[in-house]
Amino acid sequence: MLTMFSRDAGIIRAVAKGTRRIHSKKAGHLEPFTRVSLMLARSHELWIVTQAVALDLFLPLREDLVLTAEAAYVLELIDRFSYEEGENRALYSLLVETLERLSRGDPVFPAVHFFELHMLDHIGFRPQLFNCVHCREEIQPRDQFFSAAQGGAVCPNCGGLVTDARPISMDALKYLRNFQRTAYTRLIQSVPSTKVEREVEVILQNYNTYLLERRLNTPQFLNEVRKNREA
Repeated sequence: MLTMFSRDAGIIRAVAKGTRRIHSKKAGHLEPFTRVSLMLARSHELWIVTQAVALDLFLPLREDLVLTAEAAYVLELIDRFSYEEGENRALYSLLVETLERLSRGDPVFPAVHFFELHMLDHIGFRPQLFNCVHCREEIQPRDQFFSAAQGGAVCPNCGGLVTDARPISMDALKYLRNFQRTAYTRLIQSVPSTKVEREVEVILQNYNTYLLERRLNTPQFLNEVRKNREA
């Protein structure tokens, strides 16, 4: 059983018969993180893969455990937030570009979270980062709050009025804004501190958890991989 994200039909779940056989011609074309051209046949309930040709293998994503974990996080976001059999070509292009960036060795933090913020744009959950979501006043250059339930930044005057508001530093808010409005080629020239990186990740994971009403699986795996790498 395969779960795939397609350019023209969104999430597709299909059966690839015989791929576990030693001499299967399809097995090497259906590895994780691989972009493929498929021929599918419709059965009563599921699609069946009749032919598969790999277009991009993205081999570095399977050769480095950190990259494997980061790519798995990207694909879990796609799986959780996308609809089955619903076209979204812009999101498909964004996904392919992100896997290419990770494969060629781009800095992981901007590559992954540029994807994350723009994915939220494409599916209608763009967080409001320039005006307080409670009073609508323009956000000033100082530490603020973030509300997942309200969908964005909350000014200090309103922080106590929004039940789920959690602190966010101005540096972290600045990076979230940059992901929304700055071209990727310029974004990768800026290197945040490790503290800011972790703060951004916690804010986004909390926001995703609220939207999905459940936690993602890959962040815990990613944290374990990082700890082992640092040990």
